Amino acid sequence: MMDQPIHESQRLRAKAASKKLEISYAVSKFFKVVFRAAFLIGLGYVMLYPILIIFSNAFKAKEDVYDPTVIWLPKHLSSQAFTLAFKTLDYWKTLASTCKILFPSLILQLTSTVLVGYGFARFKFAGKGIMFMILIFTIIVPMQTYMIPLYSQFQNWGMLDSPVSFWLMAIGGMGIRSGLYIFIMRQFFRQMPPEIEEAALIDGCGYFKTFWRVMLPNVVSAVVTITMFSIVWYWNDYYIASMFYKTDLPLSVHLTFLQANLNVVGKNFISGISDTDLWLLRESVLSCGCLLTIGPLLILYVFAQRFFTESIERTGIVG
Repeated sequence: MMDQPIHESQRLRAKAASKKLEISYAVSKFFKVVFRAAFLIGLGYVMLYPILIIFSNAFKAKEDVYDPTVIWLPKHLSSQAFTLAFKTLDYWKTLASTCKILFPSLILQLTSTVLVGYGFARFKFAGKGIMFMILIFTIIVPMQTYMIPLYSQFQNWGMLDSPVSFWLMAIGGMGIRSGLYIFIMRQFFRQMPPEIEEAALIDGCGYFKTFWRVMLPNVVSAVVTITMFSIVWYWNDYYIASMFYKTDLPLSVHLTFLQANLNVVGKNFISGISDTDLWLLRESVLSCGCLLTIGPLLILYVFAQRFFTESIERTGIVG
């Protein structure tokens, strides 16, 4: 009979300890959720803040520029700055110039990087190790170190002020970040079991047919990844474009002359506008120019972000 109170007290102590553990777990879980939410909200604010500022400034009237009460939402919505930026950038012509560089270079770069990555991953040939070292060299060494001979080469060929220079570099495996894309494709092909190719060869497929019908469909996620990276880097490229182009400038280069050309275009487009009004509108016009430049990429990401996220997860790219 005396054992019953002892067991009862042990049960009560165990129950109290279990309840205390549950409370401790609930509290720790609550703080984890709060910390995670605060971190993600802060990170999202830091990343979205420049875009929010651009949208806020893009539609301000000149009366709102120095109004201390206007922080995010303008009191007077105006499309004048947007129109000035559109005309100053000569947007449709500049966009066409950018697309002439982007789309052919993208297709040629995808072709060269996928084929070269497959060759490095699956074939044995003389000088393979040295060539791969040169490939890593192109990733590490900045372009500034060989910009002079590159410029002289295309100048001697008469290919300045032409997108052909970008196309040749893309098909030759020397386009923007081509070395990185080749490395990604090589690593991805190396992860695939060789038995797949052996089975295809036994069934009568040649090397190219094996690549096209068997290997390439299995690396779609990696192809999507380098496609998105290539679009962004070609669209935003300033250094190479400013070196090769003097006229018919792409958007990334023309944007840098927006403020310098604003006075001339503004007075020709809007009769009677004063220098003071143009000076007040300059920040709004610059914001509109940035918005017009990054707008196509934002629209592309809205529609393609699901595929992009899936491809990043499958390729294992971080950072």
